[in-house]
Amino acid sequence: MSGFSAADHEFMAQALRLAERGLYTTDPNPRVGCVIVKNGRVVGEGWHVRAGEPHAEIHALQAAGDQAQSATAYVTLEPCCHHGRTPPCSEALIEAKLARVVIAMQDPHARVDGGGIRQLREAGIAVDSGLLQTQAAALNPGFIKRMQRGRPFVRCKLGMSLDGRTAMASGESKWITSAAARDDVQRLRARSSAMLTGVGTVLADDPSMTVRLEGIERQPLRVVVDTHLSMPSTAKMLSLPGRTLVMTCSDDEAARIRLQQAGAEVKLMPYCSNSVSIEAVLDILAEMEINEVLLETGATLSGSMLQQGFIDELIIYMAPVLMGDSARGLFHLPGLEKMADKIQLEFTDVRAVGKDWRIDAKVLNSCS
Repeated sequence: MSGFSAADHEFMAQALRLAERGLYTTDPNPRVGCVIVKNGRVVGEGWHVRAGEPHAEIHALQAAGDQAQSATAYVTLEPCCHHGRTPPCSEALIEAKLARVVIAMQDPHARVDGGGIRQLREAGIAVDSGLLQTQAAALNPGFIKRMQRGRPFVRCKLGMSLDGRTAMASGESKWITSAAARDDVQRLRARSSAMLTGVGTVLADDPSMTVRLEGIERQPLRVVVDTHLSMPSTAKMLSLPGRTLVMTCSDDEAARIRLQQAGAEVKLMPYCSNSVSIEAVLDILAEMEINEVLLETGATLSGSMLQQGFIDELIIYMAPVLMGDSARGLFHLPGLEKMADKIQLEFTDVRAVGKDWRIDAKVLNSCS
C-alpha cells in the first residue's frame, strides 16, 4: 500500500514474525505481535501468548518503558478497546503517549471493529492501517471467519499417491507419505482448535488424533461425528490426553453412558434426520470459540463437506507412488457428471516436504 515507508514494512514484518510465535498457544484469541520503535530503533516488542494473559501491546509497552512516549507502535491487529479477559490495549497505548500506531488489519470482533482505531485518533495519536494486511489475515483465518461468519475455518488434510489414491482396496494405508509429511501434519494439528473425523474412520483406523510435538502441551478438541453412537468405548483416543466430543443423532442412553464412562463427552445434535447436520456441528463449534478445524477423515465425510461448501482449504500431501485403479479415491463426490459440476480450487502454495509434495489449495465454492 502506498504511503508506508520501507522502515514501516520492515517493522511490521517483524511484528508479524512475533505474532507467529503464538501460532500454537493463543486459541481462542488471535495471534498478534507488536513492535515499538523510537528514532528508528526497536525499544520494545511482544506477542500474545495465550488467552487470559497480556496482549502483544502490553508486553511491548512493558519492554519499552518510558521510551514508548512519542514512539511508533506496529501492531498486526487493531488494539482492543473493550474489557474482556484483559483491559483494553487502546487505553494502554494512549496512557503511554505514543505518537503513532501502525496497524496491519482492523479487528473483525464486533466489540472492536474500528473502535480501537477511533479511540486512538480521538486521543491525538496518528493511526495508519492496512500495512501487510494480507499477511496478517493469513495468521488468523479461523478467528476472522468466526467473527465475520459465525463459523470456524475448516482445513482438510489428505495424504495421497500420485494417482490420487488414499488407501488400497483393503483399506491398508500406512504409510503412503513420508515421515517428514507426517511431522508436518503434527504442526497442522498443533495450530488447530479442533480435529474432526467421522465414526467410520474411528472404526477402521482407531486413530489417536493427538498432537505429538515436543514442547506442545495443548491438545485440540477431538470431534467425532457419530450418527448412531457406534463408537466403541475402547477407542484409543478416549484414553489419551485431551477432550473427545461425540456428536450424535442417537438418544440411546446406554450407549451414551458407555461412552461417557470411557471419557467422551456426548452431544445430541439438533436437526437430525438420517445423519448429523454438519452445518449444526460447525455452528456449535463456533459457539465453543473454535477457530480452526482440521478435518482428518475418509472420502465420504470429506466429500460431503466439500460438496456442501464447508471446507475452506485443502492440504494435500502427494507421495511419489502409484497405487492403481482399485485403490480408494480422495473424495466420494457423487453427482459430478459434467465439467460444469466440477469443484474449483486455487493453489496457494506448493512445496516439497521430505520426498513428498505439499499442495495447499483454497476451495472456491466454500461458504466462507
